[in-house]
Amino acid sequence: MSCWHKRPKRTNSEQRAVQEHARKVAQENGKLLGLEGDADLQFLLLGGELVKIRSSSWKKSRFYKLQEDCKTMWHESHKAFKNNQTFSIDDIDSVRKGRQSEGFRKYTEPGVEDQCFSIIFKARKKNLDLMAANKEEAKQWVSGLEKIISNMRNLSRQQKSEHWIFNCMRKADKNEDNKMTLKELKHFLRQINVEVDDTYAEELFSKCDKSHSGSLEGSEIKHFYDLLTYREEIDVIYEKYAQTAGQMSAKDLLNFLLNEQREQVSMEDALRLIKKYELDETAKQKKLMTKDGFLMYMHQDESSILNPAHKEVYQDMSQPLNHYYISSSHNTYLTEDQLKGPSSTEAYIRALMKSCRCVELDCWDGANGEPVVYHGYTLTSKVLFKDVIKAIKDYAFKTSEYPVILSLENHCSVEQQKLMAQHMSSILGSALVTQPLGDTMPASLPSPEELKGRFIIKGKRLNKLDAAFNNNSSIEDESVSEEDEAADSKENGQKAKAKKSKIKLAKELSDMVIYCKSVHFNGFEHAKDHQAFYEMSSFKESKALNLAETSATAYIHHNMDKLSRIYPSGSRTDSSNYNPMPMWNAGCQIVALNFQTPAKEMDLNQGRFLPNGVCGYFLKPEFQRDLASQFDPITLTKGPWLKRMTFHVMVISAQQLPKLNKDKAKSIVDPLVRVELFGVPADAASKETHSIENNGFNPMWNENFQFDIHVPELVMVRFVVEDYDTTSQNDLIGQYCLPLTSVQNGYRHVPLLTKRGDVICSAGLFVHLMLVDAK
Repeated sequence: MSCWHKRPKRTNSEQRAVQEHARKVAQENGKLLGLEGDADLQFLLLGGELVKIRSSSWKKSRFYKLQEDCKTMWHESHKAFKNNQTFSIDDIDSVRKGRQSEGFRKYTEPGVEDQCFSIIFKARKKNLDLMAANKEEAKQWVSGLEKIISNMRNLSRQQKSEHWIFNCMRKADKNEDNKMTLKELKHFLRQINVEVDDTYAEELFSKCDKSHSGSLEGSEIKHFYDLLTYREEIDVIYEKYAQTAGQMSAKDLLNFLLNEQREQVSMEDALRLIKKYELDETAKQKKLMTKDGFLMYMHQDESSILNPAHKEVYQDMSQPLNHYYISSSHNTYLTEDQLKGPSSTEAYIRALMKSCRCVELDCWDGANGEPVVYHGYTLTSKVLFKDVIKAIKDYAFKTSEYPVILSLENHCSVEQQKLMAQHMSSILGSALVTQPLGDTMPASLPSPEELKGRFIIKGKRLNKLDAAFNNNSSIEDESVSEEDEAADSKENGQKAKAKKSKIKLAKELSDMVIYCKSVHFNGFEHAKDHQAFYEMSSFKESKALNLAETSATAYIHHNMDKLSRIYPSGSRTDSSNYNPMPMWNAGCQIVALNFQTPAKEMDLNQGRFLPNGVCGYFLKPEFQRDLASQFDPITLTKGPWLKRMTFHVMVISAQQLPKLNKDKAKSIVDPLVRVELFGVPADAASKETHSIENNGFNPMWNENFQFDIHVPELVMVRFVVEDYDTTSQNDLIGQYCLPLTSVQNGYRHVPLLTKRGDVICSAGLFVHLMLVDAK
């Protein structure tokens, strides 16, 4: 919310000067975003009337415009005490053209399709459904917003940092005279999350106030910025390796890359980096890298903790499906808890856009003969099955081209099951797998590569898969036992029954189940002798954990040629999650979590699928795929999995941590960093730094940790930054998680994510990492 400060009325010349200044600020920010003179950007800066739609009766015209910082949207509000409101472009997840939200489909007619667009926010903020006056304006709003979002995400860390700092300075300039007084400087420092005593603030101010005018302007503000953003730790590294008349030659840079960063590079790579990141043309011609060029390079992807080669799909995607961990969601339709929370197609869209590759649909008979999706026997709201299938069709392959599994928990009558089959067939079309690939009965599951852009149905089937080849369509019994999870939910006190019910299954729905036929698990020996490769079992978390701890090797072998799905206990009515690590350690593929609940478990899931192009599939280690393997994560024995290593971590500093309590100007964070390791039980560990008082802008720790590692291929590393509190639980500032196999050695920047997994734009950690063979 903008605060109105009483100030004397401006004269016409003062008003013109302010407007000219605003124009220049917008021009500068547009230039930084690579959108200088862009017609769509100019359109957003001018702004315009849009109709905000909340219901069939609440449709109101509001004025929206982009502010001069090119990262904040302003709109008028008619609420008491809220005449004007803003939201940050950083908070936007995506912009959808057309009537692509539940609200639009409910409250508008198809005739206005071209005038509509939705702004989808990160976290749980409600979508903003807006209607422009005509098709052209709607197109310009969408195009302009998408350009800004895309270009902002593509800025380097240094550019994001500069953009953020300069806009904080602009906000601190209360009287908008383009100068900074001592009082404004103190306000600015609090805004960027650093508490300084008056003496230090005055010292900093007088050092920059070369003109002794009592305010900073022009080059003095630039000098202040340089002093503020000075990175002592980067200077130390640069000076150590800059052995050519105080500058870094290509040879010096190569020495740094080989010995400090432990990268496999050549002189050509060093020269390429100088050409790409050196800012000084003279230095570039002499094949030298200055301190500024080095700082620029250290802020790029090449210097991130995540191996840049792993940002794309780098694994072999031609192995059977069961050789991969698969990003999976439980009760995907829910946006909150399991008892009374709303069901929504939006929840499917969000999961799919996070590259979730297995979504769940609990299907029940609905009114007017139309099946619905909701959590049965609860007060959760209902959503039409066909609307869910449409949303899945539209968003399944926007972030990953690899197959999506639709896990059906079917409670419908035969008639509505036939309608389910009809909807899936008509909406998903040829993308739906309704026949095994190839002309002969397969002996193993197909690969993610072979199934690109395809949908697979997981559910009950009346007969064996070879019936698809021998024209044997006769079925003796049209009944099947209900899904294990459905039976478990009844055991939790909801319509308790002594044994599992039988349900009648429509042949049309049964025939769509090809590679993921649900069967009950009757032990590993029984599965070995009687379970086909396309038959899979679902395990409640407690049962899976027990098997993973007492029969790990047998479980791993079971998962070498079959799929296993794990789901949370029905008692988790708050949609909390279980720890996925023991399940992955046992080779389970479909470890289904409540995607709507942000916590450590979802951080691990996001980290697990961060490499390999965030495609939702991650190849299991060879010792979880090789039939000769005797790997047991609980009792470690010698084998290809056992590689004793030492992981050295130095937590050096952090930059621009966000304020947690933005309403309190004087509220500054006291950050600490915790480094957590997850993997086999022998590798689980956690170590943390001391906290630093009142500095979220550039805290420095320089603390060293050492971790002993046994099975590196299963280790996940999580960095957690918290605001230390002596009287209550620490608050999360940011976190980042990734597999140890994707960590780069050397000096690295670690991005930070919110609890919901969204990037915190300018914030980050600076660390030194070294993974070496144990002595």
